[in-house]
Amino acid sequence: MGPRNMSSIMEFQLLGFQSLLAWQAFLFVIFLCIYLLNVTGTMLVIIMVSQDPHLHTPMFVFLKYLSLLEILCTSTIMPWLLANLSSWAHANSFPACVVQCYFFMFFGATECFLLATMAYDCYLPFCSLLPYSSLMSADTCSQLVALCWLTGVGTAFPPSLTICRLDFCGPNQINHFSCSLPPLMQLTCSSVHYTELLIFILSIAVLCVCFFLMLMSYISIVSSILRIPSVVGHTKAFSTCGSHLAVVTIYYMTMISMYMRPDVHLSPEANKVISVSYTVVTPLLNLVIYSLRNRDFKQAVRAAMERKCSSYRVRVRGGIFIRCQSLGRHMEEHSHERGPH
Repeated sequence: MGPRNMSSIMEFQLLGFQSLLAWQAFLFVIFLCIYLLNVTGTMLVIIMVSQDPHLHTPMFVFLKYLSLLEILCTSTIMPWLLANLSSWAHANSFPACVVQCYFFMFFGATECFLLATMAYDCYLPFCSLLPYSSLMSADTCSQLVALCWLTGVGTAFPPSLTICRLDFCGPNQINHFSCSLPPLMQLTCSSVHYTELLIFILSIAVLCVCFFLMLMSYISIVSSILRIPSVVGHTKAFSTCGSHLAVVTIYYMTMISMYMRPDVHLSPEANKVISVSYTVVTPLLNLVIYSLRNRDFKQAVRAAMERKCSSYRVRVRGGIFIRCQSLGRHMEEHSHERGPH
């Protein structure tokens, strides 16, 4: 029989931003607005890509699933952050903490794999000798997305299992706004050497490998761009690739600083800043760069708005025309009934 979790503590208090009590109302409004903006924007991306035939390309299919992951990953953290800021709740049970850690690692690892796949998709038209359509079809795109999700499921399972086997004897206060893995491990009275080693190995396999593959893809893309004779093409391509690489670097560097140094415990405030960076800031930047700055996506949104507005004007004008016709017939019948004076 394997070891069992003999934790005497089954509930943890989330301290949140207690050092910023005077700013909690302001932070609540700011984070709530950003969260609603992220959810609204990503839902717009998902709906537009699903409905517009012009956006049924591999790049936008990947973008749709990236948007879905952004909503899911952010929603595993943001409700607890908002709850702590609004004093709705300051406690979380141990099973709920484990579930939250699992889903955050699951969605985070899947997003890393999907970002690397998107970089590979960008690499193909620039650097492959074969035609892009022969390498990336709709079926291939769906298979790669499914592979990312399945790999994410398997990646998050071992750390969650090791957390379940740790003993927590006290204290039960997590100096964080959610059940993040590093501050949670600081409260255990068990040896965390095996858990930290496992997290370190998985971080190398997921974060470092994916980031290295993405970096190599973008270096190859940039070297291909430099062979483009047009200066305008250089500027446009470098602007797009530079924005993508900047967001990806912020995301990976914050995640690496959190999980790749298990033997060095960051301060609670540093953990919170890093968590806010990849939970709040990075999804918003992804939304702006991958969607709102994309010309094809903006054209699709503009066309959809024009169709809606045109349909609305037709319905309004049609209703006015029908009412005018009815009023005219009624006046004509009334004049015949009255006869000449």
